[in-house]
Amino acid sequence: MLSPSTGGVTLAAAVMLAAATAAYAHHGWSWTQDGFFELKGRITAIYIGNPHATLDVDADGEVWRVEMAPPSRTIAAGFTEDVAKVGDEVTAIGHRSLDETEKRMKASRVIVNGKTYDVYPDRVPPA
Repeated sequence: MLSPSTGGVTLAAAVMLAAATAAYAHHGWSWTQDGFFELKGRITAIYIGNPHATLDVDADGEVWRVEMAPPSRTIAAGFTEDVAKVGDEVTAIGHRSLDETEKRMKASRVIVNGKTYDVYPDRVPPA
């Protein structure tokens, strides 16, 4: 039989492992398609916060969720709440969800108001 302290340690370890697995799955690129995807539309919402900065983009009447990098990395790329506003035209380049019914993509590059923001510079398409 496990002592209360051993059981607590085992439970804590299991919870940490589950959380780490969920975080890895969420933060990775495994949920995206391999090929590059480009989305053009108008921004309907901007969020610079955890776990990722996001844009909601109206593209031909369908609202897409565009995930960018975590806030610190997005801001370091120059994309802050001051560079875009609701209604601005945007181009997002990255990878769309494997589930094609899901209007969601992970952007490596965002272009708004004529300025390019490479939030994942190591993952932008070749020139």
